[in-house]
Amino acid sequence: MSGLAQTPGFDDTWAQWDETHPRMSKDSSIHTDNDDAQANFTENIEPFQYMNPWESQVDLSAGRRAYRDGATIDWTEEETVERIHKNTLRSQPGLRGVILPLLDQARIWVVLIVTGILVGFIGAWLDVLVAWLGDIRTGRCSYGFFYNENSCCSGLDAGEECNEWNTWGEYFGIRSIAGTALIQSIIYVVLAMAYSGSAAILVQSYAPYAFHTGIPEIKAANSQRLCPRLVSFPLDPLGQRGRVGAGSGFRVISWQRAQKRRILSAAASAGVAVAFGSPLGGVLFGLEELDLFARVHIMWRAFVCAVLAAVTLQWTDVFATGNLVLFRVTEGTPWKGFELFPWMILSVFGGLAGALLIRLNIAAAVHRHRSWIRDWPLMEVVCVTAFTSLLSYPIAFMRAQSTNLVGNLFAECDPTKPDYHGLCNVSSMWQNIFGLILTSGFKLGLTAWTFGMKASKVPAGIFLPTIAIGATMGRAVGIIMQGWHRAYPTAWIFSSCAPEGQCIFPGFYSVIGAAAMLGGVTRMTISLVVIMFELTGALSHVLPIMIAIMVSKWVGDAFGREGIYDAWIALHGYPFLSTTVEFRDQGETAASRMLAREHIVSINAHHSTVEELEHLLQTYTYRGFPVVDGDRLMGYITRDKLQGAISSLAEQYPSGVAPSDVNCTFAGRHDSSYEEADLSTSLDPAPMQLRPAVPLQLVVSFFQKMSPQCVLFTNKGHLRGMITKRDVVNLLRERFENAHALAERSETIFTTGS
Repeated sequence: MSGLAQTPGFDDTWAQWDETHPRMSKDSSIHTDNDDAQANFTENIEPFQYMNPWESQVDLSAGRRAYRDGATIDWTEEETVERIHKNTLRSQPGLRGVILPLLDQARIWVVLIVTGILVGFIGAWLDVLVAWLGDIRTGRCSYGFFYNENSCCSGLDAGEECNEWNTWGEYFGIRSIAGTALIQSIIYVVLAMAYSGSAAILVQSYAPYAFHTGIPEIKAANSQRLCPRLVSFPLDPLGQRGRVGAGSGFRVISWQRAQKRRILSAAASAGVAVAFGSPLGGVLFGLEELDLFARVHIMWRAFVCAVLAAVTLQWTDVFATGNLVLFRVTEGTPWKGFELFPWMILSVFGGLAGALLIRLNIAAAVHRHRSWIRDWPLMEVVCVTAFTSLLSYPIAFMRAQSTNLVGNLFAECDPTKPDYHGLCNVSSMWQNIFGLILTSGFKLGLTAWTFGMKASKVPAGIFLPTIAIGATMGRAVGIIMQGWHRAYPTAWIFSSCAPEGQCIFPGFYSVIGAAAMLGGVTRMTISLVVIMFELTGALSHVLPIMIAIMVSKWVGDAFGREGIYDAWIALHGYPFLSTTVEFRDQGETAASRMLAREHIVSINAHHSTVEELEHLLQTYTYRGFPVVDGDRLMGYITRDKLQGAISSLAEQYPSGVAPSDVNCTFAGRHDSSYEEADLSTSLDPAPMQLRPAVPLQLVVSFFQKMSPQCVLFTNKGHLRGMITKRDVVNLLRERFENAHALAERSETIFTTGS
């Protein structure tokens, strides 16, 4: 059923999936056993009697029928079923017609409110847990084992030394430098290996879809296809909270598929809002990255959910900071015009390093998938963790938790506060610069390898590691500029600086570097600007942040327009049709790429028996079939609707099985002299149609804007060919050499048949 180059193994993906995942595909009872409970107060309401001719042809059971993993979203049917559902509620007599619609809407808002509050509490709990797990690698609190370092040393005056926090060497009474270094490094490495190993075991055993960042899967599921079991509870602290939110609130409305996906963006926005203390940025992230078909009411729901999550997080205030800003920078210090030059250098670095990180990450993922490493996932996790820990421990900036590192890099030097690993020591300026650049390079390489260890199934976000890479490089440039000004304060380039006081603030250079690096990796724009200024509170420096992100995106796009999320969507072979990729044909028409009529598997509109239709479904895994009368196109029927029609027909017989010789018609019953089943109500009589002579570029644009499952090509009503969404996706990925490199028959989440 595909007119373009076929990807090996996709035609029989569902058969392989059913064999390896019987709980999720074959056993349909897990989707339908609880329909009565899920229907709740609407189960006894009769359908609205005043339906128009189109609505009367719609299968009302579609509102509750669950999609299989990877099934294509039927937008038209869903919208129609939802409209009938609302009209049915409003048509009830008396107070029922007023109360039931209100209760129906209330369920959605209850889910949003509960999800937002729940995500806020989960985020607060993760903050506490992650801080303690990170600090326990280096020491413990003398008066409470479960206190992290900040909590243990709270309440001290400025400059006062914290004696309550003991390193492991101090705790065990080791006095020698060598002995202290040995015990510290052993505990650091062992605990790091234990953390990663336990995470891998938990994900493999209980939550297989919690691996990776989750954004590519949510993005693909929310736009084109569905994977009902995809959204699960993740296990890592930062970079996954979008999926924490996305998996928090679907049980109440689990039978309303359209509403479920709309809440997906809202809940994911709440997760981003909690992860970065950025409610507005979370909403924009949901619109820019997760919801290609944005609507005002979806944005409003995302806003409510994100605000509630952020308010809950601030109300808990687990670290007693009194605000949501995670990495506050010096506010109110005006920036100088000459600083645009080093900031542009950082922006170019962010674009180049971001493109390099994507390339290295893809190469590492493909190599891992094709080598012996994929057969030893747990060993890979343990070995990579051990190597990372051994490499990180000798370098102070590598050894620190990413959140602590970024927070101290963003902060300016303050005499009343402890010097973070000598970062503010003027005499060790070049040592700090070398250490920061070395840390940036090591983190880039380690992130490229560890992000997306698919075989190992380890949860991992990309935001914080990327921010740390850019922040370290930005701080290094800031220290260089500060040292230059200190050495030559009267130079013409510093003429705008005041004679007294500080002119260069290296902390904000870290912010610029982080924003540029994040823009180069994700290729996000508006939402990233908002996230960065909410993350740092640097409202007065929004313009430099915008410039940095703009330049880094331009530089990164020169090496490929795909961000890290789109690259992983292509690697997995998810049928995600990007609306941002521009396609230019070389004078080709649709006829040169479409599947010709003689190769299309179709259904006879008048003479098709039940046996023939069942054989068709068993033989082919296509997502739908054209219905023809000779060569004249009568319509199109999806696989799910055809299966549903045959099942409904079987229910009309006492035995529960329709006779195999019963003739089925899709053109309305025309002869009552013999037994005949009318399946025309399941047929789409007006599928998307174009002429074979239209330019191929127009066909691609048509798919990007309308998102149909397939387009049929006709000439005066006669079927001449077809192109499916998978064909267009493959066409746009022809220049991406590693497309489908990680797609496996037994592990494919989304299928792409027509």
